[in-house]
Amino acid sequence: MTPPPYVPGHGLLRDRVVVITAAAGAGIGGATARRCLEEGAAVLLSDTHERRLAASAAELEKEFGAGRVAARVCDVTVEEQVQALYALALERFGRLDVAVNNAGLGGTADLADMTDEQWTRVLDVTLNGTMRCTRAALRIMRGRGGGVIVNNASVIGWRAQRGQSHYAAAKAGVMALTRCAALEAAEHGVRINAVSPSLAMHPHLVKVTSPELLEELTRREAQGRYAEPWEVANVIVFLASDYSSYMTGEVVSASSQHP
Repeated sequence: MTPPPYVPGHGLLRDRVVVITAAAGAGIGGATARRCLEEGAAVLLSDTHERRLAASAAELEKEFGAGRVAARVCDVTVEEQVQALYALALERFGRLDVAVNNAGLGGTADLADMTDEQWTRVLDVTLNGTMRCTRAALRIMRGRGGGVIVNNASVIGWRAQRGQSHYAAAKAGVMALTRCAALEAAEHGVRINAVSPSLAMHPHLVKVTSPELLEELTRREAQGRYAEPWEVANVIVFLASDYSSYMTGEVVSASSQHP
């Protein structure tokens, strides 16, 4: 099956300020940055890849205007860099409305062969990084009485896959973090939800995943195809918008997988 036509923007995030981690390139983060801009937001992009981040920001500035796009290199495993990222959002745009915590790190290794470094690195980027960014955003948002945080989880947090114990544990942790933090944030008018994609195809995934595994994962999808990154970004935009105003602590599956 072929993907549906690209959905145009409808102003769902007009005048909002959005911070997105791992937003450079052609993956879910990059698609989310574009979708948020198409929906009327100003966007602060971050990534660890300085060159790719600069290229992404320049492309979006050309299309949407420099006044609505900013960028800063940020390693979510370093607390000082996370703090600097959110400080820039306030300095550049004067407010923070939405935080999309997209940064994550995968890898494939059977647990018996996995090193402590492999385990720790995936957990530190994917789970601890999401915690750091959620914490930083929440501290700002609760002070202004509102905001939305959207975390990127994965169906692997629910479904077993060989060689993914570290990534699955991290993503399951993101889901639990989302639920617990949402209870704490609700009294401050802050909503926290997560999106749980299955298979969204992008160039980086192709580089780190074997063709055989990608073919197998695609066969599992009920629609017989993988998701386009912008299709996952649409769900993120929905969760960031007022259309999901009564949702918090939820993990929404962006998936067409079947048993």
